[in-house]
Amino acid sequence: MSRRTRCLTVVGLVTGTLLSTGCYTLQPVGGASLAPNDRVAFDVTDAGRVALGGTMGASIAQIEGRLLQQSADGLVVAVSSVSFLNGGSQAWSGENVTLKPEYVGVSYERRLSKSRTLAAAAVGVGAVAFIVTRSLITGGDPETPPAPPPEGTTYRGPRP
Repeated sequence: MSRRTRCLTVVGLVTGTLLSTGCYTLQPVGGASLAPNDRVAFDVTDAGRVALGGTMGASIAQIEGRLLQQSADGLVVAVSSVSFLNGGSQAWSGENVTLKPEYVGVSYERRLSKSRTLAAAAVGVGAVAFIVTRSLITGGDPETPPAPPPEGTTYRGPRP
């Protein structure tokens, strides 16, 4: 594989990875517009902090996860993380939690940010292009032996 082909492959992989991963933001939405399997987050009210504090930890600010079910009785969420008032956060592994309507303040939906994703992809491609043009990635064909030194060249080094 030629050096140019390897470089183009690296650029393609970096671009593809950045575009497929993407950058997401939480956008406020009305609670009624949420659908099952949406990635969501909910600000927790004071009543919610008191009610959930024993099972989820004190001073909960926000719960993030995947909406499983929505009814008049509340929301069932597979929790992926919990943020606290002090700025800390804790990862969860999808445990189901039922949130009553009075526990929820603002509802958010996790959405792809096209502008942030394109900016990240541009930076990644630029970094790879910089590395490639500066020859910071060493290359060469391992099957091609190095050229012999010109006639009359003296070699100083350890004896073979």
